[in-house]
Amino acid sequence: MARTTDTDNDAPQPDAPDLAARRAVSMPVGVVVRRRPGVTRWARWSWRPIALLPGAGVADWRELRREGQTVDYHAATVPLTLYRGETEAYRVALSESRPCLFVILRKAPADAAMPWQVHLVTASPHEAALFETSGEEIVEKLEMPTALAGWVGNWIAAHHVEEPFVKRKRRPHRDRDHGAETPRAAQAGNVYRAPTADRHAAGDGS
Repeated sequence: MARTTDTDNDAPQPDAPDLAARRAVSMPVGVVVRRRPGVTRWARWSWRPIALLPGAGVADWRELRREGQTVDYHAATVPLTLYRGETEAYRVALSESRPCLFVILRKAPADAAMPWQVHLVTASPHEAALFETSGEEIVEKLEMPTALAGWVGNWIAAHHVEEPFVKRKRRPHRDRDHGAETPRAAQAGNVYRAPTADRHAAGDGS
């Protein structure tokens, strides 16, 4: 059974029925990254997350498979953390035809053996989108393994609260304009009138 970490007390625990009492919960997830020759002369190598390993042990770019110049690495194992206030985002990830998680790779320090490091695995598409906008990280959407999909689903079931829909009441036109009618509102028809036309109507022949 995959072990989870209750982040309230940071103590490793097995899956437990008291999910509703927790503020957050984590599971270690291994990230497999594929390195292949680059497609342009400016980039020697292309790096891309390709798979997830629920409950994996510690790893540091351990080679898993090699075929020619293409190599698959177990790059790292990082915690996938779920928060009780983010269940709406997790529902979006689970609603895909194939439920998904997001892996973020960030540039490693200059003296590191590999040019990238695994920064985050998240079940929130909203959080992943924040990294996509920077253009400095690699953000990859990966299919969520069945074991993780069930785990995330249980968390949602324990914490999600539907927000009641409140229909806004439409206010009268005068109220919306703070009681003042604008020249456009006073017109008989919804027709744009040029300012010069208004001056001629007032007797200003200039």
